[in-house]
Amino acid sequence: MAEPDDPPPDSKLTRSKQRWALEGRFLTGKTSRPEEQRLPPGQHLTRDWPTLDLGLTPNISRERWRLDVYGAVENPIFWDFKQFTGQPQTTFISDIHCVTTWSRYDNQWEGLSTRDLLDACRPREEARFVVLHSHDGYTTNLALDDFAAEDALLAHSWSGAPLEQEHGGPVRLVVPHLYFWKSAKWLQSIEFLAEDAPGYWEVRGYHNRGDPWKEERYSGD
Repeated sequence: MAEPDDPPPDSKLTRSKQRWALEGRFLTGKTSRPEEQRLPPGQHLTRDWPTLDLGLTPNISRERWRLDVYGAVENPIFWDFKQFTGQPQTTFISDIHCVTTWSRYDNQWEGLSTRDLLDACRPREEARFVVLHSHDGYTTNLALDDFAAEDALLAHSWSGAPLEQEHGGPVRLVVPHLYFWKSAKWLQSIEFLAEDAPGYWEVRGYHNRGDPWKEERYSGD
């Protein structure tokens, strides 16, 4: 089992986003429901795909990539890329909503659905949360129910092509119903836990869940 990297170093982006959390920047106070309004409050549409990271862009080839799944599971998993893509593959089309206020519609993803991963690793009864560990030292936490959403997946391709390095390739998580910081890039391992363990942004003032339609941008929202 690969050990998660050390936490990433402080950066200008980290300092800026922590300041936004303290200031409550981008909050509108509006509410909407996903079934009634596709664009969450405070968001604007873009045709581009902006890239945000912590100043590190890991260069992990498909040949070197591994995924470890461990913790409160009956069947720990240690897959290379060939084993990963040998699992059932799914294609979803979904939207991206970034906490920095941009949204992008109709992204086509291909990869392993999180529900198929759960079938393979079989979480134990006490498992209630997952922590995603990335190759740049990033972590983020999700409730197991959010991780198991119908359209959530571990994506290796976007718009019919391999997922580019700057967007989290070889493999990233995609959880469309939450702000995109929850969809960890450069995925290295998935840890199942009985107790919650807030991740990199969550301990720096960001909301523990991150529902865009409730504007759960920051802790306390």
